[in-house]
Amino acid sequence: MATYDDVARVAVGLAEVTETDRRGTRVWNVAGKAFAWERPFTGADRKRFAAAGIEPTAGPVLALACADLQEKSAVLSQGTPGLFDMEHFHGYAAYLVALDDVADADLEVAVQDAWAAKAPDRLLR
Repeated sequence: MATYDDVARVAVGLAEVTETDRRGTRVWNVAGKAFAWERPFTGADRKRFAAAGIEPTAGPVLALACADLQEKSAVLSQGTPGLFDMEHFHGYAAYLVALDDVADADLEVAVQDAWAAKAPDRLLR
């Protein structure tokens, strides 16, 4: 079971990462661009889940950016436990991670990939 502190440990080990606070939640940025952020479910999210007959994860949720919708589709099509999408994120180049359900190694790769999606080219060399 991963935590936001595990996310922070991976994120701050990457080049030019800063952690900021947005409306009481943690956000990890590279060169000023958000690539990972805490994403608690809103009341509207919970209503959408209920209407669809879905029980949302009770644990912490992380949002991770990706380069584009094709990358998002490729990531989600792998079926990695803990990685998922929801209606609010449809059409947006980001996906969600249920920290209670993701393996540590999968989380680390996902955070690194999100960083690479937002990092400037000079950091990718």
